[in-house]
Amino acid sequence: MVSNSAGYRTARAAKDEFTCSVCLDTLTDPVSLHCGHSFCLKCLTDYWDQSQVCSCPQCRHTFMLRPELNRNTLLNEVIQKLKKMTLSSPPRQNYTGPGDVECDFCTGKKFSAVKSCLTCPASYCQTHLQPHYEGDALKHHKLVDPDRNLKEKLCEKHQKSLEIFCKTDDSCICMMCVVTEHNGHKMVELEKEREEKQKQLGVTLSDIKRKLEETEKTLKETRRAMNEMKVSVVREVEENEKSFTALIRCIEETHRKLTERIREQEKRETEKAEGVMEQLEKEIEDLKRGEAKLKELLETKDHLHFLQTFSSRCVLPANGDSLSFTVTAEFSSEDLRKELSGLTKSLEKISQWVTMTRTPSGTASGDIVFVIEVH
Repeated sequence: MVSNSAGYRTARAAKDEFTCSVCLDTLTDPVSLHCGHSFCLKCLTDYWDQSQVCSCPQCRHTFMLRPELNRNTLLNEVIQKLKKMTLSSPPRQNYTGPGDVECDFCTGKKFSAVKSCLTCPASYCQTHLQPHYEGDALKHHKLVDPDRNLKEKLCEKHQKSLEIFCKTDDSCICMMCVVTEHNGHKMVELEKEREEKQKQLGVTLSDIKRKLEETEKTLKETRRAMNEMKVSVVREVEENEKSFTALIRCIEETHRKLTERIREQEKRETEKAEGVMEQLEKEIEDLKRGEAKLKELLETKDHLHFLQTFSSRCVLPANGDSLSFTVTAEFSSEDLRKELSGLTKSLEKISQWVTMTRTPSGTASGDIVFVIEVH
């Protein structure tokens, strides 16, 4: 038993065998010549009416007398059966899926298009495409593979298919544009222009490939340099950490020792000053007592007592050694400030260094080298 799709393919193949070579359509009112070729009655009649001799349009066999044309009844019945088979046994169709172009004439759930017509312009499933194979008015339409962007393939002005490339205007045009607007321009077929453009595209692709390889190589080298830089940064940070930790420890130790020396000197000088002040306070008390006695003597009314006492009271007490207090520094504050100022300037200068300036790898070990720049 032959399936519907198989029967349809058989019918289509047979239909191609019964095509008139004049109109290129299925035979209508077929007539057969003695040479074995068949034609539409109207097509062959019109062909002979326009020719001076009667010959077969297909094999060019010439007849001395114009043959009488009789309808081939058997052939006509076969053609009618084939037409019915074609219409009644359409191939199995699929509904539109992802990426498919849908038929513009299906209602409801649409079938997938099998062809698109640039002349209409529209897309057709197998069923709705049949008029393009059977009707005289549609048989010359240009069919292409299903395309959802048909409008892009039509001339916006004339709504005709774009078939020619105008090199002068660098644009695709239709046949109406050729006649009306591009007279004298240099024009070629689309296929020929594509071949030329493809060559140019090939050169561009080669350049892009070369540029891509160079860029990838540069990227690879940059990544390698960046990784080496990170390793070097970690090493530098660790070394700097050690150096500054030692420096900070030294500064703190020096500060501690210097503070201790200052405090010790303060203690010694304080003790010395306290001894001097104690003696001065004792001297002040003695002077105040002597002052009081002299004031008392000065105010007495007894002349005899005044004169007898004057010689002993009028003599100042012995001063002994002169008391004084002087701070003796074991260091120079000015020198200390100068040293600290110099250290501060050195640290400020270091803080302005720009590390991590990479120089090209050219050392024997192949290591990356970083130079310190000062701004």
